Amino acid sequence: MDEKESPRVGAAVKRRRRALQLTLAVVSSRSGLSVPFLSQVENDRARPSHRSLELVADALETSAADLLAAAEASRTVDVVRADERSPALPPGVRAVVRGRHQLHALEFTGEQDAGREFQHRNDELLYVADGAAEVEAEGRAYRLDRGDTLYLSGGVRHRWRATEPGTRLLVVAVAEHVEAEEE
Repeated sequence: MDEKESPRVGAAVKRRRRALQLTLAVVSSRSGLSVPFLSQVENDRARPSHRSLELVADALETSAADLLAAAEASRTVDVVRADERSPALPPGVRAVVRGRHQLHALEFTGEQDAGREFQHRNDELLYVADGAAEVEAEGRAYRLDRGDTLYLSGGVRHRWRATEPGTRLLVVAVAEHVEAEEE
């Protein structure tokens, strides 16, 4: 298998390693591959040769075929049309990413005011596509106009409301079911 045909298996390798609660150092010891190389594989900055993939699979108590299948299954391309609505969401709110993924994104349209404070364990980004919004985060108020973004790290208490009719606010976050952590 040459470099052009080498698969991107990073996410599958990382998921399997974490499921077994192994460190990169342990996988390195079991496989004979370096920690930096394994890190690059997991982050899709390097693609393993067929032999290296077999070594990683053995270290992870699985097969190269299973890692390849898991990598292939995790690839998704999905278009959500602007007029699609989710019956599970209230009026003025639509999911812009379907399903259960690492990325969670909602679009809020109109004069939205949740009226309550939020605190998520993972990071979040608010983007004002149209109109304006006010956000209160950690006791400070921020006014956001069209094109502005506000980043909130996990754990930041916040609330927001649209301040103009026709406001469209996109909220993108690391999904709650994902444990976002620094390596």
